[in-house]
Amino acid sequence: MSFARVRALVVVGLLAVIALVVVVVAVVRDSQGNAVSAQSCPDGWPLADLRLREQKDVRINVYNATNQPGRAADVADDFRNRKFQVKKVDNAKQRLDDVAVLRYGPKGVGSAQLLRAYFLDNVTPKLDMKRKDDTVDVILGSGFQQLATTTEVNQALGDLGTPDLPAGTCPMPADK
Repeated sequence: MSFARVRALVVVGLLAVIALVVVVVAVVRDSQGNAVSAQSCPDGWPLADLRLREQKDVRINVYNATNQPGRAADVADDFRNRKFQVKKVDNAKQRLDDVAVLRYGPKGVGSAQLLRAYFLDNVTPKLDMKRKDDTVDVILGSGFQQLATTTEVNQALGDLGTPDLPAGTCPMPADK
């Protein structure tokens, strides 16, 4: 056997040992071992849907909390053009100075995350644990100017990452 062949076998063997060590360290230091699953969920805790949905699967209600009449209808049309399912358009009971408020239940966590991107995360999220549906209420405030462009939404989604599991909820199994 030539020296070049022996040297190549030593290098390949060394790479295999290093790869094995890296795999063992990764398995031992796995930080997801304590992840909560729906099977270990305490009784009475709601299941939170953390999946980011496509626009066509997101149901919203749009409310106007500004002094501008028809603002909710205009924004609802903009959401419809972006393929959202707009269920209800109405005026809010109180005025709001912020950009917007998103009200949703545990089943709307992923949908609310998507909507946060449309407002470039300049919204106040409000989780209602008693809410049973996956519809998100979008309450427009006087600070609202316009929805983000598609590029801005994609960048904001990258910045926001995956939705966090709200306290007092368990993750919904992927097969539901």
